[in-house]
Amino acid sequence: MPQLETWDHFPVALRRHLIERIRDRSIGMTDLNQLRLWIASKPEVPAGDWYKDFGSFKICSRGPYPKTFLQRGQTAKEASI
Repeated sequence: MPQLETWDHFPVALRRHLIERIRDRSIGMTDLNQLRLWIASKPEVPAGDWYKDFGSFKICSRGPYPKTFLQRGQTAKEASI
């Protein structure tokens, strides 16, 4: 299984998109720190579509790259990890 890529290895356009979603979804520093700690653990992720629910937001991804963030209550159709 692949590992989630680190921020430094994300394509520039993807980083911009994720920053916009963080702002749009009002994801706070506490939540972002929770995400940072999880990423620092170098989690293995499925090669296909998946999401992880952090309670106040979800990260939706495909393989090693996050694709977007969803607010609590928004549904994701991918497999959960």
